[in-house]
Amino acid sequence: MRGPPVASAPFRSELFEFADRYIEDSAALDPIAATGYGVDGHDDRLTDYSLAHWEERAGFLRDRLAGLAAVTPTDDVDRVGKSVMVERLEATLGLVESGEMRRTFSVLWSPASEIRGVFEIQAATGPDDAGRIRARLAAVPAALESWRGTLEEDAAAGRVAAGRQPLGVADQLDAYASGGFAGVAERTAASCGVDAEGSGLERAAADAERACGELAGWLRSAYAPLATDADAVGPDRYGEWARYFTGADLDLAEIHAWGWADLQRINARMWEIAGEVAPGAGTLAGAAALLDADESRAVVGTEALLDRLKGLTAAAVAMLEGVHFDIDERVRFSDARLAPEGSAAAPYYVPPSEDLSRPGTTWFPTLGHDRFPLWREVSTWYHESVPGHHLQCATSLLAADRQSRFHRLEGWNSGYGEGWALYAERLMEELGGFADPGDEMGFLACQALRAARIVVDIGMHLGLPAPADIGSLGSLGDVAGRTWDAPMAVALLEERAIQPRDMAVSEVDRYLGMPGQAISYKVGERVWLEAREDARRRLGAGFDLKDWHAHALALGPMGLDPFRVEMAAFAG
Repeated sequence: MRGPPVASAPFRSELFEFADRYIEDSAALDPIAATGYGVDGHDDRLTDYSLAHWEERAGFLRDRLAGLAAVTPTDDVDRVGKSVMVERLEATLGLVESGEMRRTFSVLWSPASEIRGVFEIQAATGPDDAGRIRARLAAVPAALESWRGTLEEDAAAGRVAAGRQPLGVADQLDAYASGGFAGVAERTAASCGVDAEGSGLERAAADAERACGELAGWLRSAYAPLATDADAVGPDRYGEWARYFTGADLDLAEIHAWGWADLQRINARMWEIAGEVAPGAGTLAGAAALLDADESRAVVGTEALLDRLKGLTAAAVAMLEGVHFDIDERVRFSDARLAPEGSAAAPYYVPPSEDLSRPGTTWFPTLGHDRFPLWREVSTWYHESVPGHHLQCATSLLAADRQSRFHRLEGWNSGYGEGWALYAERLMEELGGFADPGDEMGFLACQALRAARIVVDIGMHLGLPAPADIGSLGSLGDVAGRTWDAPMAVALLEERAIQPRDMAVSEVDRYLGMPGQAISYKVGERVWLEAREDARRRLGAGFDLKDWHAHALALGPMGLDPFRVEMAAFAG
């Protein structure tokens, strides 16, 4: 499958040339990111996580910001593109220089999961690919050792993560050490037509797994005892991360109160649905349990699951194409695959390579299960595939005429991106996509989860009290006025967002290891909805939803504050 050509001279402007050069130089510094983007020439190497490399990266960002200051935009496309690039580089540099980007890790993101994950997305079709994968496997011990060295140096300076994070990553590394890389070697040998032992793949995989086991042991025995007991990062660190993830100056107190009010609104509708699908259920969790037990709402087996998930995407494309979106035929397919061992509990999405030779892919973590209640997944797949992340990211990749290469590949902002994906779920609800009450309950559970995230993410990290009207949370009793902590957060997700226990625990660990990211979904959705309603009011009968969608997605990712300004200028 051939996609849009990679930008080449003559470029449309000096900014586009600068952005193209940035991506090539950045790819050389970060081979794992290069593979994600689809930039050739780096698939035999892994990223260096040493402190010296972090310092090199900081110097690179400072140098490129200085160069960017001298670039003069030629039109509105350049103006937007430069603004996006400046904001992302400045935000990233701030976190690198402060050490926050090194200090903050979890099972959702760390060098360990980055290293394991890259083998799932690189090409493996012939002997040359097998050679690159063998070389990359052989580089795993050194890459992990470079990260350990940075953790040691930062710990000596008093810069450490909260204790639950290294323990969680250690468990993840144990999963990798128990056949995670051997599986990579076996699949590579089969798909590339080489002998696993004779090619060196088996030996390299064994060395990679041994290194994972050793690092897991070190994290438990040496690093975790140095880690802080406090999960909360406090207002200063939280504010820095929240700005990074949303690209907005936020009134956290207002957002926290709004999140609680929104959760109560969603819960009220959930009780209405519970009365229909599970009459007599005493709790929302009880209603969810009855839906989970309904065999007509479940599939058994991973192949059946993946078929149904791909079918959801195909049906959404057929429903939306030509009516609410113009979906290019090159990106109408979004793959669905099983997430690697050790993944966090939530499904996720990986965009296509920039030439579209690797399709956008949704990933489902089975957590060892073989039976899957689909009522929980319909809304999530609209979020991850179409009209959510896949449509959004693929549209950006196809917009090379108005988004620079940096904008398309590194401009991602969670508030814009996750806000759109949550808006996509809401759009499907508005269009009748959840006519089945069970599917609507799944949609509401997704909405409740994102509203509860605001309450507990801000609440835990800023040490806020639970609302006065919260009432009882299971065995914890009435928690009104108690300072938010992990057990309270898990209980809220279980009871008010009807999340399974393993999902609730994984989610709370995620929030504590990635401060400020969890609020970006609902905060972003609110901005998207407000921008749409503003356009409806301004344009009246002249408002066209398909045109509005096309304009908003063609703008590309950016912070929520500038996005609000740009969308206020939409004239139809």
